[in-house]
Amino acid sequence: MSQNPESPYVFKGLDLGSEAVWHTQSVSPSDRAQLMQQQPRCIWLTGLSGSGKSTIANALDATLHANGVKTFLLDGDNVRHGLNKDLGMSEKDRAENIRRVGEVAKLMVDAGLIVVCAFISPYNRDRQIVRSIFAPGQFIEVFLNTPLDVCEQRDPKGLYKKARAGIIKQFTGISDPYEAPQAAELEIDTSRSNVEKSVKNILTLMQ
Repeated sequence: MSQNPESPYVFKGLDLGSEAVWHTQSVSPSDRAQLMQQQPRCIWLTGLSGSGKSTIANALDATLHANGVKTFLLDGDNVRHGLNKDLGMSEKDRAENIRRVGEVAKLMVDAGLIVVCAFISPYNRDRQIVRSIFAPGQFIEVFLNTPLDVCEQRDPKGLYKKARAGIIKQFTGISDPYEAPQAAELEIDTSRSNVEKSVKNILTLMQ
């Protein structure tokens, strides 16, 4: 839940704005960041299925961890096994998927962590909503602008094949749109940049 007491919180059609009151905490996010001795941020990787999001996010997380950085990795498939297992793939459910993840990432950033998020997140609107809940400079959008044909050739999960056969409906890049970021902090084509170089580019941007 974002720190905006003026916005009503809606859950299952109920307006909880008058009931949910924001309680100021004695320990601030800056206090927690100081204790962690790092600058908390959300690194948001977006792109088509097969663009390399999970691979690069995992490598980035491992590199940061190896260097003593306190991190956490949120992966699109993994959160659908728990937090978002009640959501489908409709546009409405995808929006809710990203909203929830954004709020979780914000809580982790407030706790002082660097959070790496790997989500297709196909709609500009949803990504902008997530960006808006972070302080300036805390949200770094990394667009993996890998060509569709390359992603489809990789097809590590066999999803494109099923989408082309009509088995999977509402599949991003085939039967559903992907809205490319207009002002991502970093753009990487993983057909031209390997994992090591991609991670290095993200680390350079973070510095």
